Amino acid sequence: MAYASPERGGQSLNLQGFAQPVAGVVEHYPAGHRVPLHSHPYGHLIYATQGLLLVQASSGQWLVPPTTAVWLRPHVQHSLTATTAVSACGIFIQPDLAGPLPQQDCVLHVTPLVRELIAALVGLDAEAASQPRSRLLGQLLLEELKALAPLPLHLPWPEDALMRQICQALVQDPAQPATAEQIASQHALTTKTLHRRFLKSTGMNLGKWRQQMRLMASIQQLLKGAPITSVALESGYESHSAYTVAFKKNFGCPPSEFVLFSKGGALATLP
Repeated sequence: MAYASPERGGQSLNLQGFAQPVAGVVEHYPAGHRVPLHSHPYGHLIYATQGLLLVQASSGQWLVPPTTAVWLRPHVQHSLTATTAVSACGIFIQPDLAGPLPQQDCVLHVTPLVRELIAALVGLDAEAASQPRSRLLGQLLLEELKALAPLPLHLPWPEDALMRQICQALVQDPAQPATAEQIASQHALTTKTLHRRFLKSTGMNLGKWRQQMRLMASIQQLLKGAPITSVALESGYESHSAYTVAFKKNFGCPPSEFVLFSKGGALATLP
């Protein structure tokens, strides 16, 4: 996110002005806004405090809720798309400090402490950013990031414009009951053509993609304290048990244990 929001002109940000080893910015993007493909010499942590942000990089694509952040290594080309209105924080880390962080681009869980450290760093004005406190905040954030395990939150996003339109509609309403046959009919396609184009565009069949999207969307509600049964139904599952089975198969632990981990507890089963 090396570009300002449209309300600030959408121009490229001057990242050369960062005096500290770890520095941050915050931007607000309207739904549908796209930050074009770009790269920079810094390690980059992208965190959306509100909304749903699609991150596309040469190494992968991720659609992530506000409970997670995307880590990108220095020089990795990437673009951002706000699938909803988004408030996004970008943390830039000098390359000589990025070595101990994940060696692959990935998604990391944002703990309460990491969230507050990000908020503190992006909230610093120019004068405060040059003070020792800023350096200490950055050092602590790096230590916390080193302790986080990558999460399996990869969701391919299609290049095909029509498939992308279908995906955007599904993301807006994860629980919608429309079948593949009904979706195909809505777009004047045969079911066979829909499945073929979707698989070609994402590398994943529609049913699997839809399940992955529903599970990822459900995390935000879980971490807000919503009852698991309510989350299951609002995510398109028929029961608590069906949701739990799918969640554990995908993330390596049941939703109740995932919530416990997010609040600072131990998580024994997450791979």
